[in-house]
Amino acid sequence: MMFTTQTTRRYLPMSAITLLALILSVSFSAATAGAPKLPTRPFLPLKLAKIAASAALQRCLADGYRVSVTIVSREGMTKIMLRSDGAGPHTFGSSRGKAFTAASLGRSSADFAKLIAARPGLAGLRDMDDRMVILGGGLPIKFGGVVVGGIGVGGAPGAQFDEACARQGLAAIKADN
Repeated sequence: MMFTTQTTRRYLPMSAITLLALILSVSFSAATAGAPKLPTRPFLPLKLAKIAASAALQRCLADGYRVSVTIVSREGMTKIMLRSDGAGPHTFGSSRGKAFTAASLGRSSADFAKLIAARPGLAGLRDMDDRMVILGGGLPIKFGGVVVGGIGVGGAPGAQFDEACARQGLAAIKADN
C-alpha cells in the first residue's frame, strides 16, 4: 500500500481497483441474468414528429388553408401541435382527435368513417373513446408496417384536403404511406 505525504489517506494499487471493479461487474451480471427480458417497441422520435408536423402545416399554408396539425405517439399522447395563424379554435381538437383515432386504430380516420357509414350497425364505435374524431384527415404513422404514432390535420375545407396535408407530413419523414 502507498501513503501520500500530504495526508494520511491510503491508496490501493491500480490492479486492486481493477479487480474490485471486475468483481462488482460479475456480481451485477449474475444478479440480472435471471431477470426477464422486457419487450422493446419502436417509437416516434420528437425530431421526426417536428419534421412531419411542419411539412403538413406548410403544405396546407401553400394551398391557402389555415389549419392545426397534431402528432401523437402510438399510445395517443401528444408529441407536437402546430396551429397556423388564423386557424379556427376548433381545429386544435379536431387535429388531435384525428391523430388519436389513426394511431389507436392503426388506420386512417377516413377509412374508419367510411366503415361506419357503410355499416350503420357499427355507429356505436364512434362512442368507444371520447378522444376520437371520425372524419378524414388522420393517418397512422408507420415504419416497416409498425404503427408508431398518428398525424391529424384539421381546418381545411374538406377532409380530403386535411388528408393531403397529413400525407405530405408522412412523405417528409419517409414513413409508410
